[in-house]
Amino acid sequence: MVAIITGDIIASRKLVNQEKWLKPLKHLLAKWGDSPKDWKLDRGDFFQVEITNIEEVLHKALEIKALIKKVEPVNQQKKISTIDVRLAIGIGEKTYSAESISESNGSAFINSGEKFDVLKKENVTLGIKTPWQEFDEEINLYLRLAGTFMDKWSVSSAEIMQTILSNPNTTQEDIGKKLGIQQSAVSRRWSRANVNEILEVEKIFRKKIYTLKK
Repeated sequence: MVAIITGDIIASRKLVNQEKWLKPLKHLLAKWGDSPKDWKLDRGDFFQVEITNIEEVLHKALEIKALIKKVEPVNQQKKISTIDVRLAIGIGEKTYSAESISESNGSAFINSGEKFDVLKKENVTLGIKTPWQEFDEEINLYLRLAGTFMDKWSVSSAEIMQTILSNPNTTQEDIGKKLGIQQSAVSRRWSRANVNEILEVEKIFRKKIYTLKK
């Protein structure tokens, strides 16, 4: 089984400088595999990435979310609050492997594409579809609830979340040194970003996936 993340940058065409999100996203995806076999950006703001370890896929989706949300957006009218990303996770089989991920196929790709279409209709930014219906119902509820604060992350909240996700063993003291802020400020940002709640959802997801794989 593999996991496929299908995503697009919401309202990206309102931005003056596309490189502000494009370059960091490419850099992140390049850490996870080679383009275009393992990931590919298409049509400017649409992308797909394959994650071979399905237990890690939510963690990586959250990394993408935080990475995009921490971009300071500027548009023709000077500024919009934040930019965002829509992410659909599909888990299933990969029955055909091509030189480009966009030409590969299998139930993982179908599940990701179908969930992506549903997210657009429901105006939700993160969801999952797998072979396990009860699992989907539970995790999608958690993700929808988590989305009520993830979608409202400020640039500083997304920045601290991205720092934590990319360095899971980091401490608040380490974060303060990296961001150049006091530990008390780190603690406030930590709370505003709902870091503990996000990490708990990711932990539950990982535990349930591990059980289902057995």
